[in-house]
Amino acid sequence: MKKLLIAAALLAPSLGHAQTPMSGHDPAMMHHMMQAGPAQAAALPTQPGQSAFAAIQEIVAILDADPKTDWSRVNIEALRQHLIDMDNVTLRATVAMEPIEGGARFTVTGAGPVTDSIRRMVTAHAATMSGTGGWTFVATEAPDGAVMTVTVGNPADVTKLRAIGFIGVMTRGMHHQMHHLMLASGGNPHQ
Repeated sequence: MKKLLIAAALLAPSLGHAQTPMSGHDPAMMHHMMQAGPAQAAALPTQPGQSAFAAIQEIVAILDADPKTDWSRVNIEALRQHLIDMDNVTLRATVAMEPIEGGARFTVTGAGPVTDSIRRMVTAHAATMSGTGGWTFVATEAPDGAVMTVTVGNPADVTKLRAIGFIGVMTRGMHHQMHHLMLASGGNPHQ
């Protein structure tokens, strides 16, 4: 059986050229995969293929499993928009770091929708995280984005701050997961 599966896997790419392309969602195949025994299930993929999709999938599963979920308040679209902002800031923003006494100043810029994403993310992060771990955050708008000034209480943290840079600062604190759950549940995590 194992040899047959390997042979089929090797032939599949060449057979695919002679067939009409499929959407990738074959109901019969999905049913068979879900009915597979424990040995076969271990070989099934676990990743949904895209990180924002995976984050939304995880939140929907959490909400679905909670009998107290108030579905009239759930707003998955708000979470999707926030994940777009995260993607824009992480992958499309330009960051310039300027060392300052006791910290660093990050000028974060972008064009079009990236500018708005920067402003939302930097402002929210500064408001949420300022004071945590002795680090102070001050955010101001700039013509094409925002400026975030970070100062640290412990002089030994200056090197760490400058090493992790802007995006490292944005990742500090395990608040993002709860933030996503609050957004999707219809709450306002920035109050």
